[in-house]
Amino acid sequence: MEISVALFVELGAVLLIVSVASAAARRVGLSPVPLYLLAGLALGEGGVAPVPAAGDFIGTGAAIGMVLLLLLLGLEFSPEEFTQSLRLHLPSSVLDAVLNAAPGALAGWLLGLDWRGCLALAGITWISSSGIVARLLTDLGRLGNRETPSVLSVLVLEDIAMAVYLPLLGAALVGSSPGRTALALATALGAVAVALFASHRLRDPLNRLLDTADSEQFLLRILGLALLVAGAAEAAHASAAVGAFLVGLALSGQLAQRVRSAVEPLRDLFSLVFFLAIGLTIDPRDLLPVLPAAAALAAATALTKVAVGYYAAGRDGVGRRGRLRAGAVLIPRGEFSVVIAGLAAGVAPQLVPFAAAYVVILATAGPVAAFLVDRPRPEPAADAAPG
Repeated sequence: MEISVALFVELGAVLLIVSVASAAARRVGLSPVPLYLLAGLALGEGGVAPVPAAGDFIGTGAAIGMVLLLLLLGLEFSPEEFTQSLRLHLPSSVLDAVLNAAPGALAGWLLGLDWRGCLALAGITWISSSGIVARLLTDLGRLGNRETPSVLSVLVLEDIAMAVYLPLLGAALVGSSPGRTALALATALGAVAVALFASHRLRDPLNRLLDTADSEQFLLRILGLALLVAGAAEAAHASAAVGAFLVGLALSGQLAQRVRSAVEPLRDLFSLVFFLAIGLTIDPRDLLPVLPAAAALAAATALTKVAVGYYAAGRDGVGRRGRLRAGAVLIPRGEFSVVIAGLAAGVAPQLVPFAAAYVVILATAGPVAAFLVDRPRPEPAADAAPG
């Protein structure tokens, strides 16, 4: 086996650099996600210190990071609780689509895009980053908060909506026939339905299959199942994130605790790679010309996401502070927005740099907003006693 010296040197340097960034962020209580994204920008093509040899590994590791993030997130809830939450938040999902897709479509029209470009930009502004939100909930210690089921319901409903949106967008971009488009839609929705059914009905068989005293076998079975289901979901034009989340949802009790202990170190490593990869896909030189327009759209859709989170958490009876936390944590956009821009590059090439600038702004500002919204306010100083 040939050893790549460049890969080892570059990857080692990257990990050491981001470890320093992570330590600095955690010293002030901030999630390191924005610094990982900025490090990716600096290390990608057009950055100050490109790492081409490490690019392939980071790209593959990023996909694994997404699966592990959503797998562990699914462990926090039971299928019954989550299904009830999904039903409760269908109105939240409709509001999310209206408030966040409409600004993208309008911006596309103002930018002179045709209807296909407007449809693509609507998707770019609509979908929050499941990976970034999952990491933020962990970093900020909010997995047990009352508003978290509301946030997760909005995210999963968005990913399910993508099972409808992406085949429609693909058909619009390549001119597929109505029959092929309908088949792709049915396949995607069928995959989601099967996964939901399995998370309810196959919980006991899954627990028996995965439970083993051998720690190596246990880790191999968990990772194998999660990657297999995520890959099947992606192949069926559904979201790999939904597949991984539902695997976690199907595991329960003591087994779920063992999964957390076994997978968390891998989750932390590969989620770091996931955030680096988002930055690596963006050339900083392409950002400046489109930055003002992207910043204006980012500001508008940050506010609309806050409104959606505020409304969704309110349906669960959460107080004002929790509603604001729910809204702020939904602000980041990421992997889906980049993918949609890439799909539409053939009919709207200007969308690629625009979406890149938009993602960088919200993927960086979103975690900062999520941190700031929950900071305790300083107590007013007491009046000095008269001397």
